[in-house]
Amino acid sequence: MNKEIKFTDKAIKHINNLLLSKDKGSFFRIAIKGGGCSGFQYDFSFEKNPEADDLKFNNILIDKKSAELLKGSEVDFVSELIGDSFKISNPQSKSSCGCGVSFSL
Repeated sequence: MNKEIKFTDKAIKHINNLLLSKDKGSFFRIAIKGGGCSGFQYDFSFEKNPEADDLKFNNILIDKKSAELLKGSEVDFVSELIGDSFKISNPQSKSSCGCGVSFSL
């Protein structure tokens, strides 16, 4: 895994808890996809079979293209008034939308 992507203890713990309810051998995938009101958005999903070009960090998968866009980021899990969610602090992001779901590079 790209060592420049950091995961907080809270994020790792929450990912591990989520994976307990999935089939054994499942992975948690983080990806960046086009969309949202600012151009890009983070996508979180579960995957049974890694792709050949995936980067792995324990039970977390990130495709190489997304890993480049996540370089220098920190992945955290936060509890806020609007709910619990993963929060990615991405230094490559130039701006984000008001809801915080999408961003531009």
